[in-house]
Amino acid sequence: MAGLKLGDRKKEIACGVLRMARDQVRRQANGLDMAAVAEKVAEAAARERETAEQLRRGGSFSEFETDPERLAAIWAAKHVEWQRVRDLMAQGDWGAYEPEQDAQGSEWAQEREERRDGALAARAAFEARRREEADELRAELWLSAAPSRLIRAAADRTGLMPAQVLAQLAERVVVGEDGTVSVPPFMPSR
Repeated sequence: MAGLKLGDRKKEIACGVLRMARDQVRRQANGLDMAAVAEKVAEAAARERETAEQLRRGGSFSEFETDPERLAAIWAAKHVEWQRVRDLMAQGDWGAYEPEQDAQGSEWAQEREERRDGALAARAAFEARRREEADELRAELWLSAAPSRLIRAAADRTGLMPAQVLAQLAERVVVGEDGTVSVPPFMPSR
């Protein structure tokens, strides 16, 4: 996100507000008849006007210090979505709103679910990487001349880098019950 321009960030926020409004309206409209949906349209229109006016005047909306621009965008998006639901019900002559009958709403809900699943998977992968990295050890090692020559000779014979030989050596370390450290003989390999 650090690479996003201000305009891109505003678009991203607007898309998030729109998705949130669609989701809330879809859940709230479930089972409502046309009269109840018409009331929701009127309420959203009134809230849209109030928040837009408050935004023009400046100042906060409440003691909770809600971002006035975001709140105005939320109510505008809800108003549009309630109108869409009302129009859909009128065109389909529905007695009550049923989300399953709303093809566009169902498509948006599916997209939202896919985004959510992707975000959860990415978060799980990130956490797994963090746990794995916590167990890793990165070290800069300075060896005296004699051990350095031995490691370089082993690396030259196997075509490995000295750091790869040291990593294989470390992977084979055995710690005895008395705390003694040893490495069983092995042949470094690719």
